[in-house]
Amino acid sequence: MKKNIFWMVLATFTLFLLACKKETQIKEAVSGFLGFQKPAHFPEPVYKFANNKVTEGGFKLGRALFYEARLSRNNTVSCGSCHIQSSAFTQHGHEVSHGIDDRLGTRNSPPIMNLAWNKAFMWGGGVFDLDLQPIVPITAHEEMDETLENVMAKLRTVPKYPTMFKTAFGTEEITTARFMKALSQFMLMCVSANAKYDKVMRKEAGATFTADEAAGYALFKTKCASCHSEPLFTDNGFHNNGLAPSNIDDQGLYTATLIATDKYKFKAPSLRNLSYTAPYMHDGRFLTLNGVFEHYNSEVQATPNLDPLLQQNGKRGISLSTDDRAKLTAFLKTLDDTELITRQDLSEQ
Repeated sequence: MKKNIFWMVLATFTLFLLACKKETQIKEAVSGFLGFQKPAHFPEPVYKFANNKVTEGGFKLGRALFYEARLSRNNTVSCGSCHIQSSAFTQHGHEVSHGIDDRLGTRNSPPIMNLAWNKAFMWGGGVFDLDLQPIVPITAHEEMDETLENVMAKLRTVPKYPTMFKTAFGTEEITTARFMKALSQFMLMCVSANAKYDKVMRKEAGATFTADEAAGYALFKTKCASCHSEPLFTDNGFHNNGLAPSNIDDQGLYTATLIATDKYKFKAPSLRNLSYTAPYMHDGRFLTLNGVFEHYNSEVQATPNLDPLLQQNGKRGISLSTDDRAKLTAFLKTLDDTELITRQDLSEQ
């Protein structure tokens, strides 16, 4: 008899969980929330969604946390302060990030987009899991200068958060792990895949390159695609591209690995949305695309571990004529995704 009661209770509880899951699915379908959708022409993501499925509740919580200034020591700086949507989630116009008490960071704020395909994060690496990445800016002296313990304590005093955590994760408990997963859910939804380039690749009606764009595309595939491979326009690797060391001598990937051949290697950024993300390079040293072109054309330094792609046939760099630059610029503008920078669901609510 006891055994039968046990199985009856178990069966009832299982049916209850299934009903709750179905109710959640119905609510999300009605609201129009589809969760993470892989663009058809993109490769498979590397992020482990099995450990953190994007739900409507988790995404909305992550969005609230992304724009929450209580993540900083004096409650003035949020993730959205240095990653502004209208600038493709960068801090447009600033060479390096500006954090708490207007302290200056050491690197340019990278864009937040297509992170589901990233194998490593930050210009100099050191973090290989998106769920852990926010720890760095939250605890960095120049950025938010806060502790995770204090952040959790502050969030628990805000009336809306226990309810939002319950909606996202089933109970009101506010933990670091849940906090990180919610932030990831928001950032994973910052997908840039609807630029003119994407429409051409999908062969949408009326989507074609102009003559200059097509010529620029051909140049891109010859001169740039080795490090900025389609369709993400980055190989997600780290390269020494011959930049002269900055005043603070930022040694890039070496600071994370301590391997001598990693000195001055920085992550190859995506070339998507360049119209919105100036200035360029890890320290924002180039204000314009022409500055970037000129670097590769004539300013590549003979560093000991310069990327082999930039030293071929006894010559450093990549030859780029004035005409090449104009056509490359025309093509690169086809990577601008106005949808990303205007999506209401990604904005501060």
